Amino acid sequence: MPEPKIPGPDHPITVEPNPARVVVRAGDRIVAETERAQVLREANYPPVQYIPLEDVDTSVLSRTEHHTYCPYKGEAAYYSLGGVPEGTNAVWVYEAPYDAVAPIKNHVAFYPDRVSVEETAG
Repeated sequence: MPEPKIPGPDHPITVEPNPARVVVRAGDRIVAETERAQVLREANYPPVQYIPLEDVDTSVLSRTEHHTYCPYKGEAAYYSLGGVPEGTNAVWVYEAPYDAVAPIKNHVAFYPDRVSVEETAG
């Protein structure tokens, strides 16, 4: 794997605990619910909620062979989300993220065009 890139002024990344309650729904079904989400803000991208795997209904997840690489975060593995149109590879996880984003380790994120992600005051 290539050398990791370090976030900086040209490509800022922050990871902070989200004080809100985060609920992820696939249709009418709640697939994740937590008060322990980490919110990752990267450059000009929309913020992403990373949810501890323990707070996800893993019965709806199926591991796939798909992987992607980010020079700032590391290698991501993917899950498909059962019972959802376009659910293939809809969820990703960094199991061994680079140090700069260590808090997202074993937290999953969902593509927001495939699920609804709601935040409410904790």
